[in-house]
Amino acid sequence: GITVQYREDIDDNNTFWGKVQGQLANGSDIGYDLVTPTDWMAGRWIRMGYAARIDPANVPNKKKILPNLENVGFDPGRNFSLTWQSGFAGLAWNKEKYPKGLKTLDDLWAPDLKGKVDVLAEMRDTVGLIMLNQGVDIDGPFTDEQFQAALDVLSAQLDSGQIKGVKGNEYKEDLVSGQAYAAIAWSGDIFQLNAETPGKYGFVIPESGGTLWSDNLLIPATSQHKKNAEKLMNFYYQPDIAAETAAWVNYICPVQGAQAYMEKIDPELAASEWIFPSEKTLNETQVFRPLTPAEEIQFTAAFGDVIGG
Repeated sequence: GITVQYREDIDDNNTFWGKVQGQLANGSDIGYDLVTPTDWMAGRWIRMGYAARIDPANVPNKKKILPNLENVGFDPGRNFSLTWQSGFAGLAWNKEKYPKGLKTLDDLWAPDLKGKVDVLAEMRDTVGLIMLNQGVDIDGPFTDEQFQAALDVLSAQLDSGQIKGVKGNEYKEDLVSGQAYAAIAWSGDIFQLNAETPGKYGFVIPESGGTLWSDNLLIPATSQHKKNAEKLMNFYYQPDIAAETAAWVNYICPVQGAQAYMEKIDPELAASEWIFPSEKTLNETQVFRPLTPAEEIQFTAAFGDVIGG
């Protein structure tokens, strides 16, 4: 009974934050009633008072969230957020342009890919994959020196011209146009591209491991239509609707009961490790650990210096 305008306006967490933080600080309407920041950024919104508390009476389907997503550090008890989709960061390539494919992060640095590699502007994914490749557990208490060692690799590959660009969501356009042959990429994006051009792109979790992340439905404190936003949250948490959504986006579905509905939509997708992953697949990935506010400032600045942002 409501009209929804879906806008793909978040290229990456930091650039979107830069656009709206001033209005949020002033208590001004930012023009959105739901946003979908990644875990760490959702934590920032909540910590700074920029997220509205969810009225559980308006979102009864909240209880259908997967148990492992129910009680997260940045939002204990899920009072301000619900998982939208989760996904993996790994390696992608255009099979026509680069038929030999990729297995390890070091494969991105092959001489025949020089100038044809995109990496993500999402620090936790790009630096996270490099750290994993260096044998660092990114879900544990790694050191400043270990983080810097990964930045040094990124800096060297940028300086040499191996990496073409550091991109948000628009890295997909480079893969489609052929400007990039390979990328650090997000799982669902690549499967969406393959839905348009079947079998054209490959995706793997690197042998050294990938990252696991979630984007979250969150209502800005300045929302002008909070009850409608809660209605939409509740709608997306109906297992049948969650299955339809997952069939379209091919990311990890956060809703209990959706897999049974997916069996009716597409049995192959119901068995997909990228939508309903097994423990084996999950064990091949790590979640980048929460940073302290001081670390977040320090690491984000250091990353920005390297990528020129």
